Amino acid sequence: MGLLRSVVLAGGGTGGHIYPLLAFADAVSRHYPEVRITTLGSPKGMENELIPPAGYDLRVIPAFQLPRSVNMNLLRTPDRMWKSAHAAGKILDEVQADVVVGFGGYVSVPAYLAAWRRETPIVIHEVNVPPGVANRMGMRFTKNVAVGFPTQPQQAESLKDARVVGVPLRTALTHLDRAALRPQALYQFGLRPDLPVLFVSGGSSGARTINLAVAAAAKRLSHSGIQVLHVQGGRNDPFDVPADLPVPYKVIPYLSDMQLGYAAADLMLCRSGAITVAETTALGVPAVYVPYPFSNQEQKRNALPVVEAGGGVLVDNAELTPEWIEQHIIPLARDRQRLAAMGHAAARYGRRDGDEALLEFVLEAVAKAR
Repeated sequence: MGLLRSVVLAGGGTGGHIYPLLAFADAVSRHYPEVRITTLGSPKGMENELIPPAGYDLRVIPAFQLPRSVNMNLLRTPDRMWKSAHAAGKILDEVQADVVVGFGGYVSVPAYLAAWRRETPIVIHEVNVPPGVANRMGMRFTKNVAVGFPTQPQQAESLKDARVVGVPLRTALTHLDRAALRPQALYQFGLRPDLPVLFVSGGSSGARTINLAVAAAAKRLSHSGIQVLHVQGGRNDPFDVPADLPVPYKVIPYLSDMQLGYAAADLMLCRSGAITVAETTALGVPAVYVPYPFSNQEQKRNALPVVEAGGGVLVDNAELTPEWIEQHIIPLARDRQRLAAMGHAAARYGRRDGDEALLEFVLEAVAKAR
């Protein structure tokens, strides 16, 4: 593979940027084991917990929050950003980077700047609408923009010419046969095989609204014969679940093997971050999406096309109460036919080859630049 010898991957801050980066890194090393992979991260982001254990070289450079508007901070940005881009540039030179692939997060900006100055090809992968600040800035330097979902080019003018590649997901998920893994997953969580399972997760840090509403509905769910597998999430306060329920209600603080949760699930209740939506649809898991309310509504935009395709249900954060769960989730969780139809619709929307499709796009970008 003469074309690609060294790739630099930039992305950090949250799981939404780091998980696709890692899945893409895995695809590169699977197909081209001789290619050097270097990742750029910031000192405080989640990348420090996630990237080194995955076995990739993480180089930390200073990253600064970009001001969203023109103010005094913007005037100070060039100096700080210049230092940061200089640090990124030294790494690009050292590893003789052929391409920079950026997944967003503030750490991507110095990488984009350093690559642009060196005329090193840049590929941007964006999963949200509107695109994040860092990727918006990167789009000034490159036309190689890839997106995770088929609706993004219609939803944002800046993405109208982007290539839809899907979201790179780990092979533990893309190779998952839910039905085959289900008995083991149920056994592992102590769940019964004869009753439906509601899988609840608010993302890696959890979602307090979801946690409290489901815990408060525990009795009603249980007496309707619905089991619950509830991931509390890393940064969340514990909540009380009644002790004497007639069917299992399992609370686990954190779940790193999400494939087991998906295998156990008949229905999921979750936030609609881009990665969650990419995973539930790739695996055909019917879901009730509760978009995170405090943002520019990108989570609502992530979930809406899935819901319109028949693969999920949308509920506002403010409306998710124990009563809503009783009225909507209980009948849905017990309706096997409707769940099967939703699962098929979700799977038609989702895709499992995001890692491979992005790799193909990156190889094209490098070939074009030669």
